[in-house]
Amino acid sequence: MNSPRLSSPPGARLRHNPIHSLSLRYLLIVPILLAIVTAVVLFQHSDTNIYMLYSQCHARSRIPWLSHIPLLGTPSCFLVSFFGEAAASLRSSAILSVIFSFLAGLLTVSTVEAARICNAPSILIAYPTGLWLIFDLIGGAFVWELIIIPAFFHRSREIITSRRQDLPTSDVPSADPTFGEAMRHLTKTSETIAIPFAVASGFVAPSILMLAHTSPVTVLIWLFFPLWTTFLRQSARKLTTLSLVKLNESWQETLHLESSTLGMVRVYLLPILCSVASHIFLLWTLSQPDDRKEMTRSTLKFITIDAFFVGLTVLYWILVEAGWRVAAMMVFTSVVLGPGAGVCLGWVYREATHNPAGASGSGVTVVAVGAGPGRREEGGEPGEGTPLLR
Repeated sequence: MNSPRLSSPPGARLRHNPIHSLSLRYLLIVPILLAIVTAVVLFQHSDTNIYMLYSQCHARSRIPWLSHIPLLGTPSCFLVSFFGEAAASLRSSAILSVIFSFLAGLLTVSTVEAARICNAPSILIAYPTGLWLIFDLIGGAFVWELIIIPAFFHRSREIITSRRQDLPTSDVPSADPTFGEAMRHLTKTSETIAIPFAVASGFVAPSILMLAHTSPVTVLIWLFFPLWTTFLRQSARKLTTLSLVKLNESWQETLHLESSTLGMVRVYLLPILCSVASHIFLLWTLSQPDDRKEMTRSTLKFITIDAFFVGLTVLYWILVEAGWRVAAMMVFTSVVLGPGAGVCLGWVYREATHNPAGASGSGVTVVAVGAGPGRREEGGEPGEGTPLLR
């Protein structure tokens, strides 16, 4: 494999984003402030309906088969009742569908990042199941503000610091998570099938089932979507790798997702379509009478506020790592096509401008574009596997 050339092409311009110039302690000020504001706003919008809902579960008067379970019965009953009441009308189902499409986009993005070689050293990024469970069952926006976003910032700063100290050399393995030319690749090409299958079966299907037929059972199934998504992704990855590698060994190799149009379509198409559909559904329900009852309004208000602050946190994440143009593009797309499409399309645009190495002294970032590393013959013409410099 040829070693990357350490020289910038004519007209190359280095992007200086906050992730390159600010230390981690300064970058975390905004997420911490957002967490404080989230707590204040949620407290201000709390009402007796939420407390009464918990009291009914504690008195075993709601969902008896669930609330009578020792220790876990009351909180489980409250969670199921909370989301069940939030989806109890046509208008609220439309609002939830928009929020769920946003979560589908975020789930896709976080799973893609978990599959990238460069994020393997970070347990919080590479294994997101636990954090998604905490987000879904307990923490809400606080998980994104205080754990997930700081984990990504910390990993980015690690890469930036390391690459500033020592530029890549020819003896660095291609799949090295910090210096390798394949650092932004997915670990296997089969992830482009496993990820959308897992998101579709583990999250989108339970979400549609819950909104179409709201019951304690469907809500309970939906609440554990992080487990279903992870299990289905691992199963699909193993099955597709074992079956497709017999036809083509490239399914077992790494892949730079953003250089593969077909791969991006497979990964991002579903959350984008869900976002557009939910956006249209919401606009249609706005022309219909509002059928929400008081309890539905109270619970849905909490979910909407929480989703809003998650969106602000993700927007700040994009702004710090990719700049204001990508953030503006994500906001515009979210308004037109829905937040799920905004996250996915914004993330694709982010990868086109993202500089994971930072503002090094030479102003050089090695980015592997195309198929798996090492496909260029020594002395051959540049091809899809040729490392580009920007």
